[in-house]
Amino acid sequence: MLSIGAFAQIGQVTHRMLRHWDTAGLLEPAHVDEFSGYRSYDPSQLERLHRIVALRQLGFGLDDISMILDQGVDAERIGGLLRVRRAEVEEEHRIAAERLVDVERRLHLIEKENQMSQIEIIEKPLPAVRLAARRAVVTSQPEVAGVVGPAFDAVAGIIGGDPGTLETPIAQYENVEDGISLVVGYTYTGPERDGVEIVGLPAVDAAVCGIHLGSMDGIAESWHAIHTEIVARGFVPAGPCRELYVRAVSDDQSDWVTELQQPVARA
Repeated sequence: MLSIGAFAQIGQVTHRMLRHWDTAGLLEPAHVDEFSGYRSYDPSQLERLHRIVALRQLGFGLDDISMILDQGVDAERIGGLLRVRRAEVEEEHRIAAERLVDVERRLHLIEKENQMSQIEIIEKPLPAVRLAARRAVVTSQPEVAGVVGPAFDAVAGIIGGDPGTLETPIAQYENVEDGISLVVGYTYTGPERDGVEIVGLPAVDAAVCGIHLGSMDGIAESWHAIHTEIVARGFVPAGPCRELYVRAVSDDQSDWVTELQQPVARA
């Protein structure tokens, strides 16, 4: 019999991993002392251990490994599993390559300019949201500020403290033929009410997002940084942009926190 230490050393795995596989029913010890709980293994179990390690290195989960080892899965089925795993590894490689390009680009900018960007930018999906909202169209950007605030106030005044209390304020902006189309409202789960429109913003698979801190006076610079980054990452805008107002309480806007969200697609 082999002690758990010797068995782990031969298989180049940890004691903790062996205990985990035991709990999962994947590799149970040949003997467990009923008093001390000490585990020991038979040398014949090394073959199963090596197979588990090999399959884990290929990226298979414990359920797939158990099926392969215990249910006599044929070569065709294993081949199918390996093809699925190959596709997963190729996708992981693609993502890693894109991240490497981004890291290299950022490093080049830092070395060239000796400074970091004033806004950190990430990629992420956006969930679908249901808003209690007001719509408006303005002819030019300077008009936006005079419409958004009153629209939020109007929605809040109508809904008040009803069931489905208003939550996160969101504004969506879309360039249209006559100017800029606005949807301004709060995430809301309550019933419809006269004077507000229930608007569903769809889920987005990919968006480039950044956090703008402080007054709306400087938000154009943050949006410029995001759109510059979109181009640098090989994307193009794909749909209306959104502003999610994480914190928007103080009158002077000095402590405001706004997430800028631009849906994107590959160029």
